[in-house]
Amino acid sequence: MTVVTKKDQNPVAHLTPEDIEQLGIELDAIRQEVLDTRGERDAAYIRKVIDAQRKLELGSRAVLLASAFPPAFVVGTIGLSIAKIVENMEIGHNVMHGQWDWMRDPKIHSTTWEWDNASTAEGWKHSHNEVHHTYTNIVGKDNDLGYGIMRVDEDQRWVPMYLAQPIWNFINACFFEYGIAAYDLELGKNLKTPKDRRPESFKKAARATLGKIRKQMTKDYVVHPLLSLPTGSFLPTLAANFTANLVRNVWSHSVIMCGHFPEGVETYEKAAIPERETRGEWYLRQMLGSANISGSKAMHFMTGNLSHQIEHHLFPDLPSNRYAEVAPKVQALFEKYDLNYHSASLPAQVYSAWHKVVRLSLPNGWLETTTKENLPSQLKMLWAMTTGDRKVRRVAQLRLEQQARRLRAQKKADVERVA
Repeated sequence: MTVVTKKDQNPVAHLTPEDIEQLGIELDAIRQEVLDTRGERDAAYIRKVIDAQRKLELGSRAVLLASAFPPAFVVGTIGLSIAKIVENMEIGHNVMHGQWDWMRDPKIHSTTWEWDNASTAEGWKHSHNEVHHTYTNIVGKDNDLGYGIMRVDEDQRWVPMYLAQPIWNFINACFFEYGIAAYDLELGKNLKTPKDRRPESFKKAARATLGKIRKQMTKDYVVHPLLSLPTGSFLPTLAANFTANLVRNVWSHSVIMCGHFPEGVETYEKAAIPERETRGEWYLRQMLGSANISGSKAMHFMTGNLSHQIEHHLFPDLPSNRYAEVAPKVQALFEKYDLNYHSASLPAQVYSAWHKVVRLSLPNGWLETTTKENLPSQLKMLWAMTTGDRKVRRVAQLRLEQQARRLRAQKKADVERVA
């Protein structure tokens, strides 16, 4: 993808300012309809989910006390994996968004909830709720576009480290909770700052995160394995906890990648965002900057309803159990205003997201201009860009982009000639 304003065909060029404001009014009406009917049915839903998740986790951990017995290891590991996914996705993420604050239940409130994750609730709410949801898909403002370790948009400048980003992404998927904890701390930026000049807020957040990680690791890798010691299940319980965390990390990483990384999701440049972005303009950016996952009710539940990423980004504070209900109304507005409602199956979205990670590990235009015949010279250019300085990369990049433009123009002319 590349930023909307640099595309050959701007997907919102057909909308007038009046259209965009009317779109905002109609989306506000959908939101208000849910607010007006929100009540005991929704409260009963989240209480039931929390109760079931706690019983599943407790039951799974009880089974793992005898995990030296292989069937107990399998059953306990599967149960604990599911419990951890539900706790993070449908409960933790959504409670910390404030979706259930209206219940005024201090036990299910964004200000008191702490989740089963390496990130602290406070750190995550700042980087996710405040930064990502405000600056969604604005290159240079939304750090979710590659998490600071990957290039997922043509408008992000290529540097040699991106050649290995498929490996970074795989490692990040396996240990996602720690990657997000580092991301919340803006670790890359702060570690580059001399130690004595690092802000006090960073030092305080780093201490809190290290404390949270220590607590999580003590629980999963010390306390519960020790409780299994009398049955000879120390090591199986240790392995089960590691496996459950790995499964949860890979699943949540996959779901979250599908929200903004698939091909076709729109991005924006800072200069194109109005200083005083209207509500309609903000809604439009969320609509085109997100992608959904189609599937069954069970799949939607296990994603924390983030499969309805478009609806979530439009209405991040509405109860997650209502996203499926509003999705057809939102989709109807996409059709009315001739916009692309980006939705596909989980395998399709995961493939698309990974395809982009691999494709953009290379400089813009390199794949497009590479053929069997010129492969040696293209590899030579890539080597020069990898080992050269900024000036070498800039000159080579300009040459690649010029070649790519000429190729596209030639293909277009060929098509028109045939037609």
